Amino acid sequence: MIFIGSVFISSVSQVILKTSADKEHKSIIKEYLNLRVILAYGMFFASTVLTVIAYKFVPLSLGPVLESSGYVFVAVLSCFFLKERLTKKQIVGMILIVVGVVTVSLGRTI
Repeated sequence: MIFIGSVFISSVSQVILKTSADKEHKSIIKEYLNLRVILAYGMFFASTVLTVIAYKFVPLSLGPVLESSGYVFVAVLSCFFLKERLTKKQIVGMILIVVGVVTVSLGRTI
């Protein structure tokens, strides 16, 4: 759960960075030194710390599989907060990712 929480935090920070990138900034300094960017990078740092902690409990080979759930989180969060539309191919891809994560995770516990 720590690992998935870390991936979710990273996904939220990506969406925050996207919202900052979509805005017009008065200068290049304000483009990089604004509340959204600083918050997002702080969240990335927290996500990294959580991932390191999670690797104490998660096998190294399972990490990349769990990390792929970030694609699903980013797509869903972008749909809600950025009003981006999901295509049928994206939905099928997300379903395949979730099935893969669940299959590998269950296979490791058996």
